[in-house]
Amino acid sequence: MGIKAQFANTTGGIAMLPARIVEPVMTGLQKLLGIKRMPWVFLIPNLLAVTLFSLLPVAINVYYSVTGSDRLYPSERPYIGGFNYETLFDCGNYLDASSCTTDLFWRAVGNSLVFVPIQVICMIGVALLAAVCLNREIRGRGFFRAVFFFPVMLSPVVVALTWQWILQRNGALNGILIWAGLSPVNWLVFPNTAFFWSVFVTVWAHMGFYTIILLAGLQSIPRDVYEAAKMDSATNWRVFTRITLPLLKPVLLVVFVLCVIRSVQTFDELYVLTGGGPGSATMLIVQYIYEVGFAVQPRNFGLAAAASLLLGVVLLIFTGIQLRLSKGSQNG
Repeated sequence: MGIKAQFANTTGGIAMLPARIVEPVMTGLQKLLGIKRMPWVFLIPNLLAVTLFSLLPVAINVYYSVTGSDRLYPSERPYIGGFNYETLFDCGNYLDASSCTTDLFWRAVGNSLVFVPIQVICMIGVALLAAVCLNREIRGRGFFRAVFFFPVMLSPVVVALTWQWILQRNGALNGILIWAGLSPVNWLVFPNTAFFWSVFVTVWAHMGFYTIILLAGLQSIPRDVYEAAKMDSATNWRVFTRITLPLLKPVLLVVFVLCVIRSVQTFDELYVLTGGGPGSATMLIVQYIYEVGFAVQPRNFGLAAAASLLLGVVLLIFTGIQLRLSKGSQNG
């Protein structure tokens, strides 16, 4: 027997060692529970983990939303019913945040209603364009795929600090403007420019993830469909609108839902980049929840919990609509 064969047998025996150790235990459980109950042996650890780290925190959050005071321990928090929800919705005019008791909450809601559609449209548009380009036979395609995906692997804090260094008064971007003979701009001081760069930075940081998903969808489309269109002398735009987009629709729907959920939950980049400013121009809902529950004094855990539950309900409704639309498109 050669050295390679001996090495293979040795490594194979080591790899099988855990299975041999567990085998008597699993055999005993199978005799005790029966084959039909064995799946529960594998499901129970996962169910315990989901209960402990997902369902239990949601239940605690519901309890905090109907209790008051700045005390952390549940036993020290008095029951106040729906007062926190009434406070959030106490407005003279929902279109005027200054008329609301929790004006920052409604400013965050208004910012989110503007930020999310713009960011999602830009994100999907840029990701789709990048995926179409990377799906072509171009030189260095593997390198460019890695370049587009690289920002996804960076920490959101690192991304925000990098762009903050670029956009600050004495940053790299203003250095280029001064070199070109132009005046420097306070990019993060004015609401409009701060909002623009908030959208830009978040799109830059996450579009690689959606590009990979769309690229996988493009590569799953049969090549003979494109060959038939080429034989019919179809233009590139006609091929894209009549073949690529319809066949990519299920993937686009998934990307759309993931993108909306991620956009609504945006916090890290904007908190480091702008801090929600100037003023409250770039404050979104998640930052409001953080500020109320942890950053300001006295901390209002109940109000933060109520706002987070409202956000969760909105996302659940949106996900349900997506599932219904997805089922309808499949049946159609």
